[in-house]
Amino acid sequence: MNKWTIHECHRRLTAKEISATELTQTLIRHKERTEPDIHAYLADTHEEALRAAAEVDRKIAAGETVSPLAGVPGAIKDNMCIQGLPTTAASRMLEHFVPPYDATVIERLRAADFVSLGKVNMDEFAMGSSTENSAFGPSRNPWNTDRVPGGSSGGSAAAVAANTAIWSLGSDTGGSIRQPAAYCGLVGLKPTYGLVSRYGLLAFSSSLDQIGPITKDVTDCALVLNAIAGYDPKDSTSIPSERPDYTQALRADVKGLKIGVPEEFFGEGIAPAAKEAVQNALKFYEEQGAEIVPVSLPRAKYAISAYYIIAPAEAGSNLARYDGVGFGLRVEGDNLIEMYKKSRSAGFGPEVQRRILLGTYVLSAGYYDSYYLKALQVRTLIKQDMQAAFEQVDLLVTPTVPGYAFRFGEKTDNPLAMYMEDVCTVPVNLAGVPAISIPCGFADRMPLGMQIIGPVLAEETVLRAAYTFEQAHPEYTRTPERGEVKE
Repeated sequence: MNKWTIHECHRRLTAKEISATELTQTLIRHKERTEPDIHAYLADTHEEALRAAAEVDRKIAAGETVSPLAGVPGAIKDNMCIQGLPTTAASRMLEHFVPPYDATVIERLRAADFVSLGKVNMDEFAMGSSTENSAFGPSRNPWNTDRVPGGSSGGSAAAVAANTAIWSLGSDTGGSIRQPAAYCGLVGLKPTYGLVSRYGLLAFSSSLDQIGPITKDVTDCALVLNAIAGYDPKDSTSIPSERPDYTQALRADVKGLKIGVPEEFFGEGIAPAAKEAVQNALKFYEEQGAEIVPVSLPRAKYAISAYYIIAPAEAGSNLARYDGVGFGLRVEGDNLIEMYKKSRSAGFGPEVQRRILLGTYVLSAGYYDSYYLKALQVRTLIKQDMQAAFEQVDLLVTPTVPGYAFRFGEKTDNPLAMYMEDVCTVPVNLAGVPAISIPCGFADRMPLGMQIIGPVLAEETVLRAAYTFEQAHPEYTRTPERGEVKE
């Protein structure tokens, strides 16, 4: 049961072939066996999950209509507030923080009768690409436990790939849903900025953060998006738009679509295997009646530089509240300044400290115009490049990441090499447009990911193109067998 998709679970639950309680118990047993190897979870909610499953069983027995997510166990990234449950953002600073309220996405999932098995691991405050920055130890890639699952939503991806959750929620600031989905052979969607409420998401970079699903297939991705998308008056950046049924977009048909191939995403630094896999996918799309169009995003090469000025600047501002007085860990000192220093030094890990320092520097007097203001201007140019490309084509297709999952410790001493893991994903966040990562091949027995990018609010077109490829390539849509996992 733990290998089933959301839609398969729903079909069997409503046909009364299984109960939600049986399904949840199966996931819990498998999770208890697997977690010592994978370490995807930071907090368990097994008792609450079984209570929620029993309520779904009661509704089905009574003949009530239930949502597609009802009774299907999932997992939530540990930077989304769930009332009464520790929400740490994988940081010592918030180790004992228990929110008094639910994030909007949690409220919406509760309305859909979701079952949560717990909170999953991540890079501290979502800053990282490997979960190696978690204060509570890294998660491991179920395809090969010597390799990272990606980040910052590494626990979200590891849980689904290890079949200890049927689906999960992650957050994406510069690639943190799509990159771990690619590394773990899953589907990961970063929606249009503002489509999914950020209320109750612990902020990293407020103009870039977005919540989205990590799932086993594209259909599941559409089902989760249906549950969490939509306007929220509690989020000032929420888009007041009509929410379609995204499952209506799931048809294997790309005939007449114009698919752009940006040359800048296939150059130096992209592994040959990743390039070849995406180029093969483009040939498939062409055979199915899509038109392949070369395009250029000339300012995309500046995206990483702009991102690592804008994101740390916003992070420094957002994390200023964690000072040992109002929020977070408090370490006593002889005076106020010493208490600040000790609290923040003990509460924040090295990567978070690095980004706070960088953000403070680029916002400081004398450097604001030279760095931060210039980065905002570059962001506008990147957005304009995207808009110009979408005047010619319906979608863009690129590799999700430069290669495939790397080994633990391989990039920890070289922050720049780690940051370059986001070279294909960061432009999407800067432009605020939607993008999905889907499995498109293997290299060295590890999954490869393809990124499909659309214009603002074009999730339906993105999902249709992803679904078309997935339906013709079932060999890529699978989680690893235990025998494949390197112990």
